[in-house]
Amino acid sequence: MRLLKVLAMLLCMLALGSIALAATNKMGIHDVSKVTFDTPIRVGTALLPAGDYEVRHTMEGQDHVMVFQRIHGREGTKVKCNLVPLAQKAPHNQTIYVVNASNEKVLQELTFRGDSAKHVF
Repeated sequence: MRLLKVLAMLLCMLALGSIALAATNKMGIHDVSKVTFDTPIRVGTALLPAGDYEVRHTMEGQDHVMVFQRIHGREGTKVKCNLVPLAQKAPHNQTIYVVNASNEKVLQELTFRGDSAKHVF
């Protein structure tokens, strides 16, 4: 009976560990995150309207690709990115952009809280 309890405890710990690892991948980043843009922003060649977006990190061969899909909308795009390792896990979300000659925000970097790398475009 005691062996059964120990085995049940181990299985429970294994299940919880699997759930925790599922949130991030081997690169130290979340596969799916959310970001809010307060104003329109250029991501790659697309100008995304302000709003809430689900962002998925995927691979296309050796290329890292971010897929931006507007929550409750049709707008979206995908763009290649580079992962740049961070010295420690990011303490908060961060969006870095520049303003181009057309006065549009152009996304340069995205960092998501808890990730060990940032996405550079």
